[in-house]
Amino acid sequence: MAAGIREKQTVALKRMLNFNVPPVKNSTGEPVWKVLIYDRFGQDIISPLLSVKELRDMGITLHLLLHSDRDAIPDVPAVYFVMPTEENIDRMCQDLLNQLYESYYLNFISAISRSKLEDIANAAIGANAVTQVAKVFDQYLNFITLEDDMFVLCNQNKELVSYRAINRPDITDTEMETIMDTIVDSLFCFFVTLGAIPIIRCSRGTAAEMVAVKLDKKLRENLRDARNSLFTGDTLGAGQFSFQRPLLVLVDRNIDLATPLHHTWTYQALVHDVLDFHLNRVNLEESAGTESTPAGARPKKKNKKSYDLTTSDKFWQKHKGSPFPEVAESVQQELESYRAQEDEVKRLKSIMGIEGEDEGAISMLSDNTAKLTSAVSSLPELLEKKRLIDLHTNVATAVLEHIKSRKLDVYFEYEEKIMSKSTLDKSLLDMISDPDAGTPEDKMRLFLIYYISSAQAPSEIDLEQYKKALMDAGCNLAPLSYIKQWKAFTKMASAPTSYGNATPKPLGLFSRVMNTGSQFVMEGVKNLVLKQQNLPVTRILDNLMEMKSNPETDDYRYFDPKMLRGSDSSVPRNKNPFQEAIMFVVGGGNYIEYQNLIDYIKGKQGKHVLYGCSELFNATQFIKQLSQLGQK
Repeated sequence: MAAGIREKQTVALKRMLNFNVPPVKNSTGEPVWKVLIYDRFGQDIISPLLSVKELRDMGITLHLLLHSDRDAIPDVPAVYFVMPTEENIDRMCQDLLNQLYESYYLNFISAISRSKLEDIANAAIGANAVTQVAKVFDQYLNFITLEDDMFVLCNQNKELVSYRAINRPDITDTEMETIMDTIVDSLFCFFVTLGAIPIIRCSRGTAAEMVAVKLDKKLRENLRDARNSLFTGDTLGAGQFSFQRPLLVLVDRNIDLATPLHHTWTYQALVHDVLDFHLNRVNLEESAGTESTPAGARPKKKNKKSYDLTTSDKFWQKHKGSPFPEVAESVQQELESYRAQEDEVKRLKSIMGIEGEDEGAISMLSDNTAKLTSAVSSLPELLEKKRLIDLHTNVATAVLEHIKSRKLDVYFEYEEKIMSKSTLDKSLLDMISDPDAGTPEDKMRLFLIYYISSAQAPSEIDLEQYKKALMDAGCNLAPLSYIKQWKAFTKMASAPTSYGNATPKPLGLFSRVMNTGSQFVMEGVKNLVLKQQNLPVTRILDNLMEMKSNPETDDYRYFDPKMLRGSDSSVPRNKNPFQEAIMFVVGGGNYIEYQNLIDYIKGKQGKHVLYGCSELFNATQFIKQLSQLGQK
């Protein structure tokens, strides 16, 4: 795992695009030009990892969706990267019949069944194209890597494995089996790509336990079949820690429903909460300027801009986990340092009187111009820096507008107090009834967190009062009826989760403007500093990774797919703390938990942790699922 899952998945993709041969580092020759045909699943896997430019460097001239209208390009090889579904296979057989390409390299995201392989073989014979089908590969890449240490199972059809799907009261056993198989298939692909067999721990009596049992069985069966095992030889132990196995902790979303509803204060989580942020790309609506449109004219259409927030973006990598006020300040500092550099270039050029001269003239001048040549050569770097500064200025400004218009800082602080059982400085009713504070959804989130976190449910009289206030504020009460049932049910099962007892420390309000000439008018926004406190997910991981005894995790089941006989025990055979762990949440995850895990592991030297979830949702999407569950 030391290599990071992103790197391993990228290497696997590049190998696939190179006709399943590892790319040679120093070959000077042109790459073989080819077309890439993918379905939506393939697109989602590739897009966070490889840019169009990188695809072009690999020789991909065209990348097309399988089900789009494609013209025949008879003298070019085609690399397919698709899920082995009925309709995809039909379409591939169609391509063979129509003789669209010179040769076909068929790669399946997840393993293809024998019968479907035969369908393709029959089509190839029928089309007289057997010799053109060059390779057929199972790639085992059915998961999406978003960060070095974060992955999510799927994005297409994610409602099939959503929190709502798993927790529907009317779900049948067969439907549940299908959902679990889908999740297990992706997790299996993840471990094949990682090249490691985990030790599995999971909570009892939950969907997570069903996943654990199935995954254990699938890994075990694969290891048994020595001839076809995917965990032998070159793939296994590719990391230098091959003798140490990672720990996989499977938990159910139901262990903590408050965090996904929580208003947040760190940059990445805020972007995901208030903007349209999806597979590392954020879509912003640009305001069409403030100039007034003449009466009767059509209002200007808002421009949509999308930005990719990737690993190569240094600012994003450094600040995605920082509290928002820090981010605003850093953007400002970057801008100022950029302006200073820009002026330096202009100044030097004008002193030497070579405004429009070419580079040759510059290099002929004596060595006191070394400064200038370095300034000129760093121009592309400066332009890239400028692009990133503009990007983050736009994104941070958009986030700030939400914070100010919805008073998100107030919500964040208030919810932290509720979750850590501190004294509240303002009654909950006042918060809900305040017409200026937040949207109806913000109020609903706040109330649900209060309801979930309180040890004693509020009395019926109080509850009616709250409900009336929420109705008056325009809230949909459906999520509450689901949470009520959920709470009654979990009360029988276990005590409420605790969230530590650290509240954010306000450093006073921002000075009127942070520093004169700042882009960000933070006036009236609270400057809150976060204190590290572990969320339930992080606490569970800490107990299991460090082998701490704790009533919360002592009865977690223990599976070791390498052991010959499976045993139903909670007693770990391995008593040493783990160096590497994967925390996987069945039923959906969020950036708040991811960030909390990352902050936790920073303090542990030489340890790595990965965060994965069946789908990634923000509070808006989660509330929507809760209200669907709560509708009668």
